[in-house]
Amino acid sequence: MRIMVFGAGVIGCYLTHVLCTAGHDVSLLARGQWKETLETRGLALSHHLQRKRTLDHPHIIDSIDPTIRWDAVFAVMPYHQMQAVLPQLAKADTDLIVLVGNNLRAAAMETELRALSETPKEILFAFQVTGGQRFADHAVVERFGQAGLDIGALHGLPSNSARERLTVMFRGTGYQMRWQPDMEAWLFCHPAAILPIVYLVYACGGDLRRSTGKQRRQMLDASAEAYDALKALGIPILPKNDDRLFRPGPRRAVMRMLYFIMAKTSVGDLIACAHCRNAVSEMEWLDEDFALLMKRLKSPRMPVWNQLKSAMPTWQEIHRTYDRKREAK
Repeated sequence: MRIMVFGAGVIGCYLTHVLCTAGHDVSLLARGQWKETLETRGLALSHHLQRKRTLDHPHIIDSIDPTIRWDAVFAVMPYHQMQAVLPQLAKADTDLIVLVGNNLRAAAMETELRALSETPKEILFAFQVTGGQRFADHAVVERFGQAGLDIGALHGLPSNSARERLTVMFRGTGYQMRWQPDMEAWLFCHPAAILPIVYLVYACGGDLRRSTGKQRRQMLDASAEAYDALKALGIPILPKNDDRLFRPGPRRAVMRMLYFIMAKTSVGDLIACAHCRNAVSEMEWLDEDFALLMKRLKSPRMPVWNQLKSAMPTWQEIHRTYDRKREAK
């Protein structure tokens, strides 16, 4: 199959690696110095937990050629940049586009993409649970197993033809397709689990090793409050029963242990802290859009959430700290 991955961050690079492993004709859209590195050295990934390195040679492109027919296009862009690339994606000659990543504006983006496209397209939304960090000549990927996609239409499962195509696309790789019945609800729920971690990372100066047990319990309590607010808005909890991970009981005990591991090991640093340090704008957008969602409730009861958020610096201060550090590299 001929496939394009639009976006060459860590998530896009790992997705490209999986598709190359499956033997497909893969093009990776990248720009700037990273594009030159990929062209000259190939796509070099260091898989941290697996203790291995891989080198792939996808086609490297910097724009979409509308004369090329694609079996699928995966757009893997930071949340705050996704809307800006929709006009480019609309030009792609494909009937299947998958927008991968955080997205609380999925409905609006789907509407805009359909309006911009001259030919019909099935538009899916997905999330790949991987972390890591990109360096000058390679990217480090943090993943559990072969990873995979939570994927679906805005309000429904993908069409049978799309599911068959995607299943064939990843066959033999171990990469999992987790079909979701309502990806808008899934994407609304995701920040309930993620943003408390983001708040604590910034409150701890970008290093969760400085966090206390009390603060990690606050993360669990804050997530429980957010899931309650989502339920009050009539939003289905997806993945199903994820809210139970944050309520008293054995599941919460497992989450406490996972949060401890995340806070105290390099695994957590790559999954959580590195992303917060390198993706401040995306985290700010996610925070602001989730706050807008919560405003649909007249009086959301989220005292722990608000306390945790108020402990971090302002977004302006966070930008000054981490944008300066990236510029200095």
